[in-house]
Amino acid sequence: MGIFSRFFNKRTKQPAPIKNTVPEEKKAIRKAFGIYCHSHHNTSGKALCPKCNALLMTAMTKIQRCPYGITKPLCHICETPCFGQKQTMEFRKIMKSSQRGMFFRHPMMFIKQKLKEWGFAYMKQKQNQKK
Repeated sequence: MGIFSRFFNKRTKQPAPIKNTVPEEKKAIRKAFGIYCHSHHNTSGKALCPKCNALLMTAMTKIQRCPYGITKPLCHICETPCFGQKQTMEFRKIMKSSQRGMFFRHPMMFIKQKLKEWGFAYMKQKQNQKK
C-alpha cells in the first residue's frame, strides 16, 4: 500500500458509456440547412423555403428511425442512407455547400463534426485493415 493510495484510487477498467449523439447531429443539420437556404434561396430568420423545410423534416424523421440507433454515424457520410437516391444527393449537397458557412458562423460545432467525421473514417480504415 503506497503513501498516495488513499488519495488516488486505482483506475478500474470500465467501458466508456455510449453517448447519444442524435440531438447534437439534429442541431448541426438544422444550422447547416439554415445557412444553405439563407445563402441560396434568400430566406431570413428561422424560416426556410418550402423545399429545404420538407427535406429537413424528412431528415429529422429519418434520424429518429435510424437503424444504427444512438451509435449512428453522421448522416452525410453514412454508407446506408435512409433517404431515397435523389434526397440523399440533395442532402449531401446541402451539407457540403454549407461547410464554409458553418465554419465561420458556428466554428465549435463545425470542429466537433469534423472530428467525428475523421473518427468514423479512422475506424472504417482500421476495420478494413483487419480484413
